[in-house]
Amino acid sequence: MQTRVLVTGAGGFIGHHLVTDLKKAGFWVRGADLKHPEFTASDADEFVLADLRRWENALAATADVDHVYALAADMGGMGFISANHAQILRNNSLINIHTLDAARENAVKRYLYTSSACIYPEYRQREANVEPLKEEHAYPADPQDAYGWEKLVSERLCTHFREDFGMETRIVRFHNIFGPNGTWEGGREKAPAALCRKIAVAKLTGNPEIEMWGDGEQTRSFCYIDDCVKGIRLLMQSSYAEPLNLGQDRMVSINELAHIIAAIAGVRIQIRHVSGPQGVRGRNSDNTRLRQVLGWAPEISLEDGLQHTYEWIEQQVARRLEATAPSHAAVAG
Repeated sequence: MQTRVLVTGAGGFIGHHLVTDLKKAGFWVRGADLKHPEFTASDADEFVLADLRRWENALAATADVDHVYALAADMGGMGFISANHAQILRNNSLINIHTLDAARENAVKRYLYTSSACIYPEYRQREANVEPLKEEHAYPADPQDAYGWEKLVSERLCTHFREDFGMETRIVRFHNIFGPNGTWEGGREKAPAALCRKIAVAKLTGNPEIEMWGDGEQTRSFCYIDDCVKGIRLLMQSSYAEPLNLGQDRMVSINELAHIIAAIAGVRIQIRHVSGPQGVRGRNSDNTRLRQVLGWAPEISLEDGLQHTYEWIEQQVARRLEATAPSHAAVAG
């Protein structure tokens, strides 16, 4: 019998890609979100527009499915996360408590919760040349912002549902996932998309200057979306129930990231550093346990992933510039 799955947050970047991957793997897929995917139509067999902050909507969305992939969240880039603590904590707590409880009510067999590297303590991420983060580094807890605190509490909720109710739960901690068909403007985009947009504008307008928050020496690792969805599916199929990192373990500075993208675009850029939220000073994934548990780790290089991402974002920027350009049509008179 065909396995039936629910992907919450299916209108978002990772959820949209995951739906496509699960369909290709032969699952029957229901997507649920406040909105449809922005850039391409969903491949879901059924797509439900639903506010999962409401219990009755979560109960309906989780009905008659075998597995739940819980990706729904109110989230965005550092600018959004650092300025909306109460909204994020409230909305995401409601989404995750209701979805997990509804899945238990509907006897869902397996539940995968998507957490984040934002759960890791700020005191471990104060230097750019940071020690890679191991799963056990989550405690003593001290996430930098409300987004990380809520993710950590929801991890605990999944663990206790497994221990107290026997529900099969899986927990994955994402480290900076990027790729095409994701938010690239408006304030909720992540650093790779924001830099791709800025560099595409620089290329297409001939103005080489781009703005960057901070000195650009803050460090991160970045994982391409295709590796992300493969890792999600491998973890769901595994018997491993503890939190697991999913990301690349190659750390680069944001300055380096910008220059890699500029090389892909074929332009020289001038970076103007300005004040703005930067998040932690350094963050990298330790993939030791990922390799042990899944016998696999992300394989797509940063450069290859950025090539695909930049090409897609440049197309979006070109369309936007063309649509907003003044008309050169002759005016009679």
